[in-house]
Amino acid sequence: MHPTSINCQNLPCPQPVMKLLALLKSSRPADLEVIVDNQAGFENVSRFLCSKGYTVDHQEKDALWYINAHTEDAGAVPTASTNDKEEAEALPSSSFVPEVEDLRTLVLIHSPVFGSGDDELGGKLMKNFLTTLPEMGTALWRIVLLNGGVTLAAQGSPVLELLQNLEKSGVSILVCGTCLEHFGLLSKKAVGETTNMLDVVTSMQLAYKIIRV
Repeated sequence: MHPTSINCQNLPCPQPVMKLLALLKSSRPADLEVIVDNQAGFENVSRFLCSKGYTVDHQEKDALWYINAHTEDAGAVPTASTNDKEEAEALPSSSFVPEVEDLRTLVLIHSPVFGSGDDELGGKLMKNFLTTLPEMGTALWRIVLLNGGVTLAAQGSPVLELLQNLEKSGVSILVCGTCLEHFGLLSKKAVGETTNMLDVVTSMQLAYKIIRV
């Protein structure tokens, strides 16, 4: 039997993952082939399928990624009574889904500097901010890096070690794949998981508190 094929060429983030999510809500093919034309899409689709219980491999040819996925659990379709934890399966497999009583905090960072007025000062303040974040303790759940904030996760970043230490301590770090691609940093990402806007929106929905920097 031929695999179900989904062509996601020329689809911006997060449309490839959204197409797969729609498919898996109505059916669960045993074999899937997904075609994407950028590395961010490849990473997002592969991670999403793994989170859904598929085993994944791929081939690269003519600037395209052919993602092949297989599951032994074909035919199982989510019910309409899916709860928040099940809906959060679109997140990376390492994600922790908080209960309301956990008061988990999401930090959105969209710039390499803290505040506006003087970028040199802002860079120092960002380093101080990330150094101080562990004081939040277990309330600190996830950091999402968007736009210019993704430069903080790249090789050579002055705060890279701070982010790596936060990740080692259990803090989830998501880095926007579209933003990495825009800045030419996909191959230089040195911390966190490449993510898409579906992950970001779901993270905002699940967080008890959101801090925007």
